[in-house]
Amino acid sequence: MLIVGGSGFLGRLLVRAALDGGRAVAATYASRPGGEGDVRWLAADLREPGSVAAVLDAVQPRVVVNASSGGADWAVTADGAAHLAVAARARGCRLVHVSSDAVFSGADVRYDEGCPPDPNTTYGAAKAAAETAVRAVDPSAVVARTSLIIGGGPAEDPGRAGCSKHEEFVHALASGRRQGVLFTDDVRCPVHVGDLAAALLELADGDAAGVVHLGGADAVSRYELGALIARRDGCDPAALRAGRAPRRGTSGSTARGRRRRCGSGCGARGSSWRAERGSGPWA
Repeated sequence: MLIVGGSGFLGRLLVRAALDGGRAVAATYASRPGGEGDVRWLAADLREPGSVAAVLDAVQPRVVVNASSGGADWAVTADGAAHLAVAARARGCRLVHVSSDAVFSGADVRYDEGCPPDPNTTYGAAKAAAETAVRAVDPSAVVARTSLIIGGGPAEDPGRAGCSKHEEFVHALASGRRQGVLFTDDVRCPVHVGDLAAALLELADGDAAGVVHLGGADAVSRYELGALIARRDGCDPAALRAGRAPRRGTSGSTARGRRRRCGSGCGARGSSWRAERGSGPWA
């Protein structure tokens, strides 16, 4: 198995989970390799088709999981995904591409796998373009859309460094190291990184194709999630400021979602994401 972006937040957990499952693992990095042992680390530049092809030729994987995170950098997030899909398809590799609920604007409150993307951010547009490229190049590939990724940091494992960007932001706000607000109208379905990694590996081992939604069980705002993180980590939730998201285009909110449960049915059709207020224990 080749994990592209293996040195990132999600990638590191994927590498660990794959190793724990007895898989032979190779992983790529952009600037420096991860610290996990028993892994073949290779430098890769997704912006360069030749670099991508060279890595796949060196590893010759059966499965490729694209867990890279290029943010709003179009050359990495959109073009890079296309380069990887072309190279994987040419070599007969199964491809699992990790996408995001940011492909949706949030203008609707319900999104299932059949809903067309309607991004209202540069990042969302890049992710939507990546999805289109992957599905056009390889109809047998899986596009796994997820939401805010949390967990897996020192709060759960004292020996582990690093946590998600959202958790880092909450800690910085609560301590006064940064100024800002957490949106009350940006409703997402956060998913634990360990659960997401397990679901992605299940998809890698299966034969499902097309779009699959992998979010968390509960729809919460960024502010609600921040308060939960603060309480969990011994910070003062009262130090967090609430606010509304700035309007972008025709919608002032971002992607909404509800989790597709990760289990034997994670490759099935028909699940949906919802963001109806009052749902879930945190509403």
